[in-house]
Amino acid sequence: MGDPNPGIGVATAESPQGPFKDKGKIFDSKEIGVNNSIDPFFYKDDEGRNYLFWGSFHGIYGIEMSQDGLQTQGEKFQIAGDAYEAPYIIEKEGAFYFFGSRGSCCEGENSTYNVAVARSDELKGHYVDKDGKDLLNNGGTEILAGYEDSKFVGPGHNAIIQDDEGRDWILYHAIDRTDPLLWTGASRRPLMLDPIIWEEGWPTVQRKTPSENDIESPQFN
Repeated sequence: MGDPNPGIGVATAESPQGPFKDKGKIFDSKEIGVNNSIDPFFYKDDEGRNYLFWGSFHGIYGIEMSQDGLQTQGEKFQIAGDAYEAPYIIEKEGAFYFFGSRGSCCEGENSTYNVAVARSDELKGHYVDKDGKDLLNNGGTEILAGYEDSKFVGPGHNAIIQDDEGRDWILYHAIDRTDPLLWTGASRRPLMLDPIIWEEGWPTVQRKTPSENDIESPQFN
C-alpha cells in the first residue's frame, strides 16, 4: 500500500497448482495512464480474445491482450467510474455482468466495503444498473454489504464461480464485527462464500449481506 506507481505483472504455469514462472511486468500506472493500476481480472471471450480489466478508485479500465496473454494490444477503454475497484465480469445468457467493490475495505468494524453489479449487452459496455444508471457515472445495484444488524461488515473484492450443478457462487472477504483486527492492527478479512440468487436477470445474495450460519456447499464432481 502507498506505492506511487503500482503495476500489474504475469506468471504462467502448465496447471493451476504451479509451479509458476515469472514473465515480468505488463504495465505500471504511469505507462498505462491510470493511477493505482491494481486488481487485475483476466477474461477470455467466446472468440478466444483475451482482455485484462483492472483499476482501483481511479476508473475501471480494460484492454485487449495478445494471444499468449503477456502483452497489451490496442487502446485501453473505460467501463466504470472512480467509485470502484476489483472488477470481475461474467457472461450469462447473452449478457455481461460487472461485479465491483466500493467503499473502504480495511477499517476494521468501520469498513464500508460493498459489492455492486451492472449489466451490458457487450463486454466493453456500456454497463447500467437495475435503474438504468450508467456505471461510468458510478451507477451500480448493491447486492452485498454490511448493515447495522449484520455480524459481518465490509464484504467485497469478489470472484464468481460456477459449480458442477450450474449454480453460481460469490467468493469475497469480509470482517467479523466481534473480531475485526489482526495482532498487527490490520483488518482481519476471512474468505467467505454465498450462493448467488438470480431474479429477473439480475444477481443478488440472500438478505444482501454475508451469511452468518453454515450453508450448503458448491457441488464439484
